[in-house]
Amino acid sequence: MDNERSAVIKIGDKEYELILSTRATKEIAKRYGGLDNLGEKLMRSENFEMALDEIIWLITLLANQSILIHNLRNKEKPKDLLTEEEVELLTSPLELAVYKSAITEAMFKGTARNIESEYSESKNAEVG
Repeated sequence: MDNERSAVIKIGDKEYELILSTRATKEIAKRYGGLDNLGEKLMRSENFEMALDEIIWLITLLANQSILIHNLRNKEKPKDLLTEEEVELLTSPLELAVYKSAITEAMFKGTARNIESEYSESKNAEVG
């Protein structure tokens, strides 16, 4: 598991990595108009059922990214994709609330910018 890019949740008896990939970002943009609009949409959902539907969709999307990556790297042993129906049946509303923090973590890790400084000698350093 790539902890630098993912957050882990348990659905039923399986662990899933939530990963914000470029593909997932494109899907979110199609549905919400961009990552910036996602949080607003989740917080302003007109009713509880709609809020649950959005969280279930997002969990399914992000969890399937790790499965798709696995399938890309292991063509001879592909795993089945997670469905929204499975997420609905194998979770409780309380768990979905907990998963919101894992979604936030995966999104943060997926959009974090790692900036590294490279050491270089000063042009004005004395050569001796």
